[in-house]
Amino acid sequence: MPCQAWATTFKVALMGPWTCDLLYSKALPDLAARLATSRINKDPHLNKGYWYDYTLINEDCKSSRALARFAELESYGAAFLGPANPAYCSSAALYTKEWDVGLLSWGCLKPTMNIGSMYPTFLRPLPLSSRVLFTVLRYFRWAHVSIISEETDIWEATGHELASSLRALGLPVNPVVTMETDKDGPRIALTKVRESDRVRVIIMCMPSVLLGGQAQYQLLTTALSMRLIDRGYVFIPYDTLLYALPYKDANYYALGNDTNLRKAFDGVLTITMDSGERNFYEAFKDAQDSYEIRSSTPPEEVSPFFGTIYNMMYYIAMAAEQARAKGGRWVTGQILGESEGGFEFEGFNQRLRASRGGDGMQARYVVLDYSGIGTSLYSTHTLEAAHTDGRSGGLKYLGRSIHFAGSTPYTDSSCWFSPYFACTGGLDSVSLFFLFLLFIILAGFGVKAFMQFRKTGRISFTFGGDGNGGPTKTVLTLDDLVFINTQISKRKLNDESILRSTLDMKTPHYSVSGRSYLASTPDSSNIAVFEGDWVWLKKSPNGSVYGVNSSTEIIFVKLRNMRHENLNLLLGLFFDCAIFGIVNRALLQRKSG
Repeated sequence: MPCQAWATTFKVALMGPWTCDLLYSKALPDLAARLATSRINKDPHLNKGYWYDYTLINEDCKSSRALARFAELESYGAAFLGPANPAYCSSAALYTKEWDVGLLSWGCLKPTMNIGSMYPTFLRPLPLSSRVLFTVLRYFRWAHVSIISEETDIWEATGHELASSLRALGLPVNPVVTMETDKDGPRIALTKVRESDRVRVIIMCMPSVLLGGQAQYQLLTTALSMRLIDRGYVFIPYDTLLYALPYKDANYYALGNDTNLRKAFDGVLTITMDSGERNFYEAFKDAQDSYEIRSSTPPEEVSPFFGTIYNMMYYIAMAAEQARAKGGRWVTGQILGESEGGFEFEGFNQRLRASRGGDGMQARYVVLDYSGIGTSLYSTHTLEAAHTDGRSGGLKYLGRSIHFAGSTPYTDSSCWFSPYFACTGGLDSVSLFFLFLLFIILAGFGVKAFMQFRKTGRISFTFGGDGNGGPTKTVLTLDDLVFINTQISKRKLNDESILRSTLDMKTPHYSVSGRSYLASTPDSSNIAVFEGDWVWLKKSPNGSVYGVNSSTEIIFVKLRNMRHENLNLLLGLFFDCAIFGIVNRALLQRKSG
């Protein structure tokens, strides 16, 4: 009997929001899975052990109802391809662990889902999209990222899971905004992004405008009217990471028919799987011509996610056959999750290879840009399949630069992309200016401390006054006081002239009028000027004091703070030139007449 007659059926349950989301509904999932299983069952390398089949399961667009529905699907297949909603992906993986069936989901964005024993039946069918994004952002050194999602459960959950995944890789993703569906929704979302510090990259979690996505159209045209395109903001569609968007010999007439969209799309940078010798539209047309696809839908109206569904179905069959050939038994979910990979196969329109690290199908990615003119996109950089893990390698420049509609986005520090260094939030010019001032102040204190140490052999600082408007120093020196010659009265200078001559005396180092004939020494005078006031120096016997310790200073500080109408104000201690004394405020009596 032919092998198709005796082989055990390996059924794949294909899950997705096939009726409520534009990206998935236009992917024609039933036709994609039918074409894949038809070719798999005809492949002589794959029809040795199993007969492959599929069942289509419509995933509810509400996360709670979708999870409740998933709990009832235990016997629907030997492997589940899906779900698309990352909100309950971990819960679905626990269910399949209990059922011991495989789970392959492109919507699960946790970087550690396929590591360890927590989810043994999980297998990643596509490269982790956050790692591909991380590699591109690392090349351009754009670390500060914002995410705007469409107001549906699937895309809102995708935005939050993508943010968590990028943060786990070290990037500061903020804010994560859900764009409401009313007319002011795009403007409100973009205003939140504009008010965020240093954000210049916006990831759009919603169906692409090139596929007819109206939410992305409203977002981009609003960004144009708000002049975000001119100011260097870069918009990156998320959904194009999941399929091979055609760009060679492909025209998007939506760009040519709408001037505002054409100007706005100039700020979009597209990251997508690269096509092989034929793009998706050409491969779909060939399958129509050979009657493998019995549909009259024009290829340009089909979502390229059709090709991704085909490739994932083929990938499951290749992994199952590899496990069956090695073990010679029924492929359980845990055995499928332990797939070694390393095999190659022909995808829908490109050659694919399975990773040996459990990272799914490896495909080359390409960065596409739009010049603002015409209806086609062009490639600027490529990312080889082996470098999509985000750990090694990077983009390769193809010789044509990115055309920025406005200013070129500034770059961030490379430490954001290094696992060995931690980055802070960054410093703007104002913060740098104040840090520079702080450095100057600290340097000044350092110089002052050094000079004081050389002069007195100790270091002391006082900040502010004493709380009562008094002096800040406790021990005064000749730099602080200007002593007055008490014999000045013989020169018939009246008190007013003396006072006027001392009005400008501000010790310690400012030149004063009258100093040439007023200056004296503490040996010959007890009267001095201190900060514009007359003071009296009460000297102790010579040689009786050799220094002032800290405990003495503390006591005199307390005395200096005492205030009473019958007490002469104590201003400090004087110690210089082997002379020690107490400095009080002088009481002058002026003669009448």
